[in-house]
Amino acid sequence: MPEAAPRTAQGVVRRLGVRTIDRLWIFPPLVQGRRESGLVAVSCFDGRERRSLWTAPYTAERTGKGLEIDWTLIEQGVAPPDRFPRVMNGVVQRAAHALGEPEEIEIAGSEAHWATFLEGFDADLLLPPEPQPEPEPEIQTEVTP
Repeated sequence: MPEAAPRTAQGVVRRLGVRTIDRLWIFPPLVQGRRESGLVAVSCFDGRERRSLWTAPYTAERTGKGLEIDWTLIEQGVAPPDRFPRVMNGVVQRAAHALGEPEEIEIAGSEAHWATFLEGFDADLLLPPEPQPEPEPEIQTEVTP
């Protein structure tokens, strides 16, 4: 299910906002038949020199109705950014299945970095764009001299 992890990442970014995100880690999923489970981890700027860590475990399943993805966003805590590589390594070591290292994506609060990451996927694998709000109509008033 190649769309499960990127769609989960998109959902997380939509919820937290691109400008708050320092890095994403997308862990290799565990696939069992038509079901997949995986993890997206996120470090966010906290306004100081530390980062908050969020995780988004997800499950995805292909059913007769299509792909169903269920994910939850959980705040795990705050730490200096230099600790995160060790934390991610610990997640890999504690995993019940040896699935490999996560992909680390540097966002650095940049819309351009996020867009570059998304360009690596076929559009069919991604969530549809969010609807943009209609612009407010310009109000014109006539002033009579």
